[in-house]
Amino acid sequence: MSAESTRRVVEEYLGDHGLEALAEDVVYTVMGSGRVARGKEEVAALLDYFYHRAFEATPRGRSLVVGETQAVFEGDFEGRHVGEFEGIPATMKTVKVPLCVVYDIAGDRILAARIYFEMDALRDQLGR
Repeated sequence: MSAESTRRVVEEYLGDHGLEALAEDVVYTVMGSGRVARGKEEVAALLDYFYHRAFEATPRGRSLVVGETQAVFEGDFEGRHVGEFEGIPATMKTVKVPLCVVYDIAGDRILAARIYFEMDALRDQLGR
């Protein structure tokens, strides 16, 4: 696998978070909490919760570093708090939280993602 093909897989995925880029047995881990989503359906539910139910948000990229079997995305999680999150009712506040994701790639599929998310920064912005 080349760095170019890894970049293509990750950029296509980041464009729409489409499930077709994910391996059937993909594993997403939120490193700060240890929360794990296994398989396409669980990953889709995790992303839906963060980006559409608890928040109306998008990832805003700052950099993407790509190797032959891994890619690292750095950016911000930006949006509005519209639903319950960790016991905090919707505040309708705008948030901008540093985000870093390390993707493991094989062939044309994402096998795993390790998500580094500044939960303390998010809680501070929500007033908790």
